[in-house]
Formats: sequence, structure tokens, C-alpha cells
Amino acid sequence: MIDLATALLITAAFLRTTLALDACPNGEKIYTGASGMSYKLCPNSDFLGETVQIRGNVNSLEECAAMCDGDKNCYRGVYDHDYRYCHIKAQGAMRWEPSQQFDVIQQNFKDIARCPGQETSYSSNGKNYKICRSSDLRGGTLQIQWNVNSLNDCADRCARDGACVHALWDATYKACHFKGSQETNTIIWSLNKQFDTIRLDLKFPRATKGEWSDLVWLPLIPVAGYVVPEFPSSSRLLVFSAYKPFEFSGPMKQTVFGDYNFNTGQTSLRTIANTQHDMFCPGISSLQDGRILIQGGSDASVTSFYNPSTNEFTRGPDLGKARGYQSSVTTSDNKIFTIGGAWSGAREGKDGEVYDPKSNTWMPLPGAKVGPMLTQDNAGIWKEDNHAWLFAWRNGSVFQAGPSKAQNWYGTAGQGSQVGAGIRDDNHAMCGIFAMYEPGKIFSSGGSTSYSDVASLTRAHITTIDKPYQPAKVERMPDMAFPRGYANAVVLPDGTVFITGGQRWVKGFQDTDSVVYPELFNPYTKQWRTLAPEAIPRNYHSISILLADGRVFSGGGGLCWTGGDCDPHADHPNGQIFSPPYLFNSDGSVATRPVISSVSARSIKVGGSFTINLSVSALNLKFVLVRMGSVTHSVNTDQRRIPLTNVSRSGPNYTVSLPNDSGVLIPGMYYLFVSSANGTPSLARTMQIML
Repeated sequence: MIDLATALLITAAFLRTTLALDACPNGEKIYTGASGMSYKLCPNSDFLGETVQIRGNVNSLEECAAMCDGDKNCYRGVYDHDYRYCHIKAQGAMRWEPSQQFDVIQQNFKDIARCPGQETSYSSNGKNYKICRSSDLRGGTLQIQWNVNSLNDCADRCARDGACVHALWDATYKACHFKGSQETNTIIWSLNKQFDTIRLDLKFPRATKGEWSDLVWLPLIPVAGYVVPEFPSSSRLLVFSAYKPFEFSGPMKQTVFGDYNFNTGQTSLRTIANTQHDMFCPGISSLQDGRILIQGGSDASVTSFYNPSTNEFTRGPDLGKARGYQSSVTTSDNKIFTIGGAWSGAREGKDGEVYDPKSNTWMPLPGAKVGPMLTQDNAGIWKEDNHAWLFAWRNGSVFQAGPSKAQNWYGTAGQGSQVGAGIRDDNHAMCGIFAMYEPGKIFSSGGSTSYSDVASLTRAHITTIDKPYQPAKVERMPDMAFPRGYANAVVLPDGTVFITGGQRWVKGFQDTDSVVYPELFNPYTKQWRTLAPEAIPRNYHSISILLADGRVFSGGGGLCWTGGDCDPHADHPNGQIFSPPYLFNSDGSVATRPVISSVSARSIKVGGSFTINLSVSALNLKFVLVRMGSVTHSVNTDQRRIPLTNVSRSGPNYTVSLPNDSGVLIPGMYYLFVSSANGTPSLARTMQIML
């Protein structure tokens, strides 16, 4: 029989085991110290483990955090708010537990794009380096040299080594970590007081390479997103993850959204539960009235409408077939066609169906067979009908350019139809990238022969379509500099295509083999240009999207399933904004934009005309409409670029006549850009194109 004392010890041990924490339960806050280092503060919790120093008469948790910030060797601390003591903890293992007496301080090893402190310079062996204290370069280690007594010694050793590009000095262990190039290694810059980084000063002139902003931190991982249509100009991006901000599961009947104002930088979080729809991995398309239809995903039969005029969500009619990983597209007659989606619902290839907003119903299209567009995937059918590259065209037709090597036409009238359009390539290109940069001109590149666990592709093509249901013309383009799967593509106002992220070897929920150097493809010269690198890998579950000021938001990546054993470093609840070279003069100064003073109407019918008044009259201006995008899983079927060439001028007033073809000018919300002779775009005005 167990005596009372033993029973109490067992009970205490059990309680201590069950009370261990792996996340802050009490409203975690972030504290930034004078050094620029970031700390997580968790009230009413304690670290059980060795204390190296105790300081008294400390009046607040923030004051204790400031003491830790001033100590190079402090990574964790505990504040005793009852007796006003600050405990500086050792670097060893700690047990995190709830406590009513203490508050926890721990270093936040967050990723960075800028040095948080004073960055200095150092030169050695003809190479120039940037030095950033208390920061780390995670990944890409070539070798470690020991008994290195100073940061300068570490830099000198790297400079003499032909393979070393960057280095990391560990003062505690007198170690110098040699790092390779970001072109071939995944290297992420982050905060860490243990290290000092030595980065080769690589020059990326923004006039030719563009420029990235600092990191934009979001309250979730942006797996999907769309620009909110607003008049006179859009300023908000709605992004969403799944039923939780940082993980997904099965059908959970709610979705977490983030609202990011890219003009002010403000972010907010909201949970949408009224539609009973977990929207993770859906199809997304926008209607001519500006509403966004999000269909399927984890709750695979459910559809939800977002109304930009009310900022609210409402439930739509259920799909005929439960779908996830499908694509959808808005047709020339303002319907929404969808096909595929074996990831959720029944594990089978799924024929098309179409939504009619007039009747508010989904209609099956048994003639729109999915079979001809299937890939051959190492995971089988549930990955073979995914993420179709869909383009609406004339008379309700839809062109499917990929990812299957076979291309197809789909008809949406009656029972639906399918007609083969030819072969794009010898390879399937799952999770490749695609965009219509001019009417009938489709750029595509990258992807991989299977969804995961294979090498990515560099191949690029331009597909030209004209008459519906006729064979397409495919032209092979020069290869990308980097193979990419899970990348994203954005068509810019000047017709070039901007490509971000991706992996050389596709593997979801990881940052291995990442490509951080974007590329810009010019379809008119058929040339590629490599641009300034992103700070963070953008792989599976990342997005990129064009903003109203001609910049591009790129963010996300990661988001593991609930209970999954994924690398937490691959979760990226952040983004960056890229300013393309067209926003700068040749000397690197900011270029002057044309300014749209007014537009005679904000809603125009296909084939109609309107007048633009500019603040200053100029010659050789270009006018263009770019349809507002929506993006998830490398798919953005909403975006397309329409040059406006029928323009007459009277002083600062320009009268524009629109194409009289709703297969070219799909109904919906567009950016209206006016670009200078040098290609610098105006701030876009929002235009609604109606039937």
C-alpha cells in the first residue's frame, strides 16, 4: 500500500507534468529593447531551472526585460511581481509552468529583413561585409572553425575561403560558421543574441533590381488572399489561413482572416463563423459586382460570399461536388466555372460545374470532363486534378493551359463540353505559375511533374489563344534561372511577369531548397532578369498579389496540420512589399508617377468609354486595366492585363474606349493604371467593368 506522503509526491509530480506549458496562455506581449532585440513576455508563468543572477527593486516586467536586453548572455528571465525581483536565467533547459507569482521573459528569435541595431562595415581581402550584432544566419553552413577569438578574425577567415560568402561569429564558443550563397542555400536572417552576422555586401541597385520593404508581420499565415475593391482606390488586402491562424485540420466550420491596410500598415484579425465554412484550400473568383466567391476547401461543399461594400460574409449555395484544391474562374457572362478538387470530398477526379448569380445556383456540367486535364502524380488521383490554370475567353468558354501537359477548352453552356487544344510540353507542371499578360497571351513556367518530392522545372512557355475550341499555339521561352515549384506570378502594369519564391525540390511545409531571388520575365523581349532577393523563403502556402500602387505583396508559407510534425521555422506569418524597378529613376531616386485627378465614371460597360483627367498633361502615356487578383496555392485566375489602345487626348483629358468583348474584358473589378513614358505607373483607380 502507498503511504500518504508517497501519494502526495506522486500527485505533485503528476500535476507538474500536466501543467507544463508549450505556449503562453495569458496574453503574450512583445517587448523591443534598446538594442533592437525582441522579447516575448508571458504573464503568470515561470521558468523552472538555473538562475545566474537576481536583481532587486525592479518595478515592472518591462524593466526586467530591459535588464535582460542589456545582458549579452541573457536569453530568458523571470520577473517576480510579488517581491519585485528580476531573475536572469541560465542558458540550459528550462521547464515552463503556470504561476501566479512570476512573469516570463524569453528572447524572440524572429526573422528579420533589416539589422535591428547599428550596422557597421568591415573589409578584408578585397571584400566588403556588413556586420550586425545579435543576429543569426539560419541554414547554409559549410563548415565551423573553432578557437576564433574575434569577429574580425572570423570575417578574415571567410574572406580567404573561396566558398564562404557570409559568416556567423559565436563569441561564447569562439566559433566561426562559414555560410554559402543564398542562390544555392536556404539562409534566413533572424534575431539571436548568441551570434553576430558577417554578410557580404552584395549590391542590388533598386533602379535595376527593385527594392523590398521591411517585414510586415501578420496575425496569421496568409495562405490565401485578395485585394478588397474600394473606390476611388483600394488600400486593403484580406488574407486568410484556416480554422486557426497557424494550423489547419478537417472541416472546422470557421476561418481566420487578417485585414492588412497596405497604406497605413495597420493589421487586424477576425474569425468568420457565420457561414460555417473552413475556407482553407478553396477556389476563389470575383463577380462583376465586386463580391468574392470562396468555394470548397476543408468544408468542401460550402461556399461563402465576401461583400466589399459591407465587409461581411454570407453563406452561398452548396457546391454540387465537394471540392478542395480546385480552381475556378469568372466567365465572359459573369458566371463562375470550377473544375477539379479531389483533395477534399470524394477522392476522385471531379468534372466541372458552374455558378449562375442570377439564379444563385450551381449547375453540374457533365460534359466538362476532368479526365483530359489530369496529371500523373506520385500520390495518385487526389493530386492529379488540382490547381487548373483557367482563363475565361469568348462566349462563355474557358481555356485550361495547365498544369497538365495537355491543354483543353471547356464550354459552360448546357451540359458543358470539353475539346482538346494541344500539348503544352512533355512534362506536367503541377503548382506551376501562369498569367495572361495581354488578351490571348498566356505566360507559364515552373512547377513539377508531381505535387511533392520531385525536382522542380525551369521551363517556360507562351500559349496564344484566339478562337474558342481551336488548337492553341505554344512557344517555348528561355528557361528561368532557377527551377521553382510552389512559386507565385504577378502580371505588372507594364506587361512583365514578376515571379517570387518556390523550391528547387518541392516538399511542403519545409524551407529546404528555397529560391529567394525573384525573376522578371519580359514577354516582348523574351528575356529574364534576376532581382533583389526576398528575406524570407516563400514556398508552399505562400501568396503574391499586385497592389494598387504598382507594388507587389509577397508573404506566407508553412501552416502545418493540427498535430503535424512540421518544421516550425517554415511558418511565416509575415510578408514583404516589393517595389519594381519601374518605380525608380536610373540614379535610384524615386520616379515621378502620373497622377489621375479624376475619372468620369467608375462603373463602365464593356465597349463603353470614359474620360481620365490627369494633373499634368504628358506624351507617350500608356493606359492599362489589370483585373484585381485573388490567390492561393500558386493560383490566381482573377488577374489579367488589358492594354487600352483606343485613346484620344485633349490637353490633360484622355478619352478611353474599352474593348467591346467580354471574353477579353471579363466583368469585374479592375485597377486603372496610367504609366509614364518610362513605365512608372500611377496610383490605380478602381474601375468596375459591367456587362
